[in-house]
Order: sequence, then C-alpha cells, then structure tokens
Amino acid sequence: MRVLVTGASGLLGRAVVAEFKNAGHEVVGVAFSRAKGDLKKLDLEDSNAVQTFVDAENPDVIVHCAAERRPDVVEKDPNGAKNLNVQVPGLLADLTNDRGVLLIYISTDYVFDGTSPPYDVRDKANPLNLYGQTKYDGEKEIKKFNSSAIILRVPILYGVTEYNGESAVNSLIDSVKDGKAVSMDHYAIRYPTNVADVARVVKDLSIKVRQEKVFISGILHFSGEEKYTKYEICEVIAKVLGTSIDHLTPNAEAPKDGTTRPYDCHLSNRCLAGVGINTQCVKFSDWMQGWLNKSQ
Repeated sequence: MRVLVTGASGLLGRAVVAEFKNAGHEVVGVAFSRAKGDLKKLDLEDSNAVQTFVDAENPDVIVHCAAERRPDVVEKDPNGAKNLNVQVPGLLADLTNDRGVLLIYISTDYVFDGTSPPYDVRDKANPLNLYGQTKYDGEKEIKKFNSSAIILRVPILYGVTEYNGESAVNSLIDSVKDGKAVSMDHYAIRYPTNVADVARVVKDLSIKVRQEKVFISGILHFSGEEKYTKYEICEVIAKVLGTSIDHLTPNAEAPKDGTTRPYDCHLSNRCLAGVGINTQCVKFSDWMQGWLNKSQ
C-alpha cells in the first residue's frame, strides 16, 4: 500500500509512519512547522496545495493525525484550531471520497463529557471544551463528505518523544524530576495509550480494508484499559526512577479554573475487537521502565 500520513512529525504521526514502513509499505509523511528529513512540507489549510499533493502522490490510504491537540491552545486561538481541526478534515474527506482513497481520521475521547463511561461508538457525544467540540465537528465533516471513512477515537497518548512536552503523560516525567512543589491532579481518570499500539491498529485497519477488502467504516474506539490519575502516573514514574514525589500534592478535587476537562472518558474497544482488530496494549509501567532506563 501507499500511505500518506499527515502530522508525520508529531508523536503519533511518527509512530504511524514507522509502523507502515516496518511492514514494508510505501509511506509519504507530511508536516508543516517541523518538516525535516524525508518529510514533505505541506500546508493543510491550503486546499489547492493539498489537492495537488494528493493527486501527485496517489495514496491508497490517508491517515490524518495532524490536529491542534492542546485544549488550552485551542481556547486561546479558536479560529486557528477550527481551521485545522474542522475544515481540514472536511477537505480530506471530500478529496478521498472522490478518489476512492481510504481515510482514517484520528479523533479523541474528549468528544464525551466523562459522566457515563465506558463509552461505546453509538453513545452521544457531549464535549465539555472547545478542543473536544472542534474534534467532534471534524468528525461531522468527515461523515458529511465521506461515509466510507474511518473515525478512530483515542485517549491521552504517550510514547517515544523528542521532548517530554510532546505528551501530557511524558511531560509528567519533568514534574517528578524537577522537585518543584505543585498540586497534581488526582481527580480525573485517564487511560494512557501508547502511540505504537495506536499505529498498529491503524495499520491493521488499513490492511483489512484495502488488502483484505473487508468493509469497515464509521466510528471506532481504541484505548488502553489501565486507569490512572495524573498523580498515579507520577507514582509509576517515581517508582521507576527510585525517587520521591513528596513535592507533589495530590488534589482529588475537581478543577475549578482553566479549561474544563471531563472526569472519565473510558472508551470501549468492543466494536474494534468485533471487526477483528487486536486491541492489546503494552503495560504502561513496563514501557515507562524501559523508556526511562534507556533515556537516563
């Protein structure tokens, strides 16, 4: 297969590129602000440039990872976020529908309000913040222009980073190490999921549809099953490092300021497993131990 990956310089995008390449597929990775190496620079908000690029590359699959994923940034620049998170998915859906290209759109668990987990693919979305709303609006654009596309919702992601701030999970390594006294969230439940596992799922879906000719479309969920608060993630990191987190104060109260975030958006893997996709995930503590031992 020939696969085009947007956001290929990012945490998930890099993992998706590597997964397809390692499986022997042709991969074209595109990025914008961090385009380097063999990645091609493409402004996804330039519709003419995107159409020309897609026609020139003629992919079998487009995996759309590019997005403004930081809720606080979305709140500060809503118009910019809407362009990338809503208009671009609609453009790609239209282009892929006309050309018979499989589109896999990466969405988020933040389309839910976190009050009634676990969430199945048919459960009603109710985003609490603008980030979740823009991703949900992106989903609606996908459905509007390409009913054959796959929408894959995933939770908070972690993995091999270029710097810890690429992931809200990996960034907690800095919180553990720097010794600064801060209040750490011990309220919201998260299900950290490794980008390598997400990339494997994306590849397996692509093979099912393009090579095995299995019809799969619409919304699917993929999530790790281990649940942690941010404070509990810090406990795992500290245990691996053999250090104390006495400087971190667990806060079990719902946040009263900043961007509103849902309490527990656990995604059910039921439908994904139902179409024959492996939903196993690496154990979080095992991966973190390997990563920290390697990076020290």
